Amino acid sequence: MVPAQDSLSALAWLVEAGADEAMGDAPADRFAARPQAQMARPAPPAVAKAPAAAPKAPPPLESDSIGTAIELARGANSLVELKAALEGFDGCALKRTATNTVFADGNPTNRIMFIGEAPGRDEDKQGLPFVGRAGKLLDKMMAAIHLDRSKAYITNVINWRPPDNRDPSPEEAAMCLPFLRRHIELVNPGVMILLGAVAVRHVMGRSDGIMKTRGRWLDYQVNGRMVPVMPTLHPAYLLRQPAHKKLAWRDLQAVEEKITALGLVEQASAKG
Repeated sequence: MVPAQDSLSALAWLVEAGADEAMGDAPADRFAARPQAQMARPAPPAVAKAPAAAPKAPPPLESDSIGTAIELARGANSLVELKAALEGFDGCALKRTATNTVFADGNPTNRIMFIGEAPGRDEDKQGLPFVGRAGKLLDKMMAAIHLDRSKAYITNVINWRPPDNRDPSPEEAAMCLPFLRRHIELVNPGVMILLGAVAVRHVMGRSDGIMKTRGRWLDYQVNGRMVPVMPTLHPAYLLRQPAHKKLAWRDLQAVEEKITALGLVEQASAKG
């Protein structure tokens, strides 16, 4: 038996000498016809697998809900249709915790429109805006300038009560704004009064504090024309800070002068 070391030495010598393939003990005929390759056997039929369960549809995105709100609001051609569209809209999570959808109250034909922030506990129970303590104060504020709910129209930015009366989130407001904008278009107001910072922020897009914006006339475009807008203090704020009622009174006096100049007082009296 040849020692392994000698075999390795011999192999190394052959490689150095230029050998590049191994030779067998028997001579090979390189010119003989090669046997045909064995035909491949057909693969066994694949066993059909049960189809995988379809993935569950992801929850709708906030942008989807906003798009739905825009379509529903745009399709409403009357306040009755708009209210029905709002009540059928399920994209806002606030609706799931609310008792009622709070749409509006008052007379829309008189073109004097008050817009508040969101319903509270009493409003949520009754389905009407400003019916609690703040609502009673608003009635007194309107009476001071010879208005009441038969001569003015009242709504909110948000149509469902936020839990614990917290401020609505930007996403919640964005889902309600298409309905509010269409609401304003359908009422076609001659003057608007915004009650509180939340209403000013979402209607006018202004983030200034209410103390900086109140008492100054702003403009809001409705149906191709500019509508005068007066920001003022929310009645709920005045209940907490009664010393500031004098500021709200100045704002209301300016509102009375404006609606008189626009001829809305006579219109309201004739229709009321």
